[in-house]
Amino acid sequence: MRAHQRAVRTTARVEYTLPRTAVSAGRARRLTSAFLTRPRPRMAAPTADQVDDATLIASELVANAIRHGRTGCRLRLQLGQGQVTVEVHDDSPGRPHVGPLNADSESGRGLAMVQQLAHSLEVVNTGFGGKTVRAVLAV
Repeated sequence: MRAHQRAVRTTARVEYTLPRTAVSAGRARRLTSAFLTRPRPRMAAPTADQVDDATLIASELVANAIRHGRTGCRLRLQLGQGQVTVEVHDDSPGRPHVGPLNADSESGRGLAMVQQLAHSLEVVNTGFGGKTVRAVLAV
């Protein structure tokens, strides 16, 4: 007789739908922090600095999606294989651009900060008028 082995989950994923309201960026911060700090046996936990970076990235990407989109957005988080992936999908056809990181500016610095914190940053068009902005952090 063979013993059945349980498959060890190597990634953890979650997706949230957030409304087009000012409080969604704050909610994204709380959801990201809670997801990344949840105990997971057999998975390396991100450090406090990595959780802070991912939380800031989620907040900035959601704030941009809420500001420029016509409806709410979807926040997807994935932890595993040595990285954290933060994805935000919105219905805006416009491609975001990374502006200069200027300390004197009152806005427009979010994507520049995300680019500095993330290992990679990419924008994927969905083909239906929307896009997904994906940031990957090494853990």
